[in-house]
Amino acid sequence: MTTPDSDGPLAEQLLRFTRRVHRIQKRHIEQSGLGVTPAQLRLLRTLAHYGSAPRMADLAEHLEVVPRAVTSLVDGLEASGKVRRVPDPTNRRVIRIELTDDGRKALSELRGARRSAAAEILAPLTEEQREVLGGLLDTLLDTLADGAVPEPGKLC
Repeated sequence: MTTPDSDGPLAEQLLRFTRRVHRIQKRHIEQSGLGVTPAQLRLLRTLAHYGSAPRMADLAEHLEVVPRAVTSLVDGLEASGKVRRVPDPTNRRVIRIELTDDGRKALSELRGARRSAAAEILAPLTEEQREVLGGLLDTLLDTLADGAVPEPGKLC
């Protein structure tokens, strides 16, 4: 005898919502006209949070992707002048990645695209619903921050 999957419908809603959020964000990023993909935007945002230029391996680890994926992203961003490869001052075999002025400018403009995507996504919600959603998301993000999977019912 099988028991019904009580979280099945919720999981499906969450997956459908996530796909829609990605589509909306992608559309807003494309409308910016900066020629940046969502994955490249994520790399730019990650670079902006580093105090000094990271190695590609550091970026791959932070983004949780294989190093080859970072190489492809960096190649595209370097071709458009948004990042540059620079030699490590202490180890000539190591290459670091840094934002250019064009990259910082693009990142600033892309923040506007992300904000407009968020406004579109949240438009149907009242202020009270937004606060509740924010609290729920904080709970999930805080609980899942270390990558551990909590026991069912232990999120709060």
